[in-house]
Amino acid sequence: MTQRKSQSSRQSGFTIIETMIAIAIMSIGIVTVIAAFATAVGATSNAQENLIARQKTLEAMESIYTARNAQQLTFGQIANISSGGIFTSGATQLLAAGPDGLVNTADDLNFPANGVCPAGPECLVLPGPDGILGTADDKAMSLANFTRQIQISKVLESDGVTTNPNLKQVTVTVGYTSGTSTVARTYTVNALISSFN
Repeated sequence: MTQRKSQSSRQSGFTIIETMIAIAIMSIGIVTVIAAFATAVGATSNAQENLIARQKTLEAMESIYTARNAQQLTFGQIANISSGGIFTSGATQLLAAGPDGLVNTADDLNFPANGVCPAGPECLVLPGPDGILGTADDKAMSLANFTRQIQISKVLESDGVTTNPNLKQVTVTVGYTSGTSTVARTYTVNALISSFN
């Protein structure tokens, strides 16, 4: 005779507490992914303004070096107006360079109206819906929300007291606000310029 042993199988599932813990962990993960996505979208929306600020900062710096190298400016003129130079003090709108060809000087002008750009602060022409620049659907992007400041400072010798007569520090800062944000962003470039070409 054979005896059979019957085994009762017990099936177990998740308890309500285990389910709630799993839901809480998944919720934290989903919120983290959504926050990362929002940050990426915000960074992408500011990418164009960041690029413009960088370009305008470097253009201003390069124009100072070019004017010095072409002997359009003397070394003494490379200073702010308050120090006997030609560059304005403080932040100003991005205007067209005047007859001297340098930005942030007293002879800067409003940009004339051309194509899709109105008269006033600098304006960029961007391609329209067709994605081709130079067609009738091009759009104007005003840079009225951008400012530029050129600050020229003296450089001290290693003793920390004596001013180096042949060296100056040039700091160009372009600031802007983006969209509906009231937070100002800036892009700054520092360089040293010498009296020697």
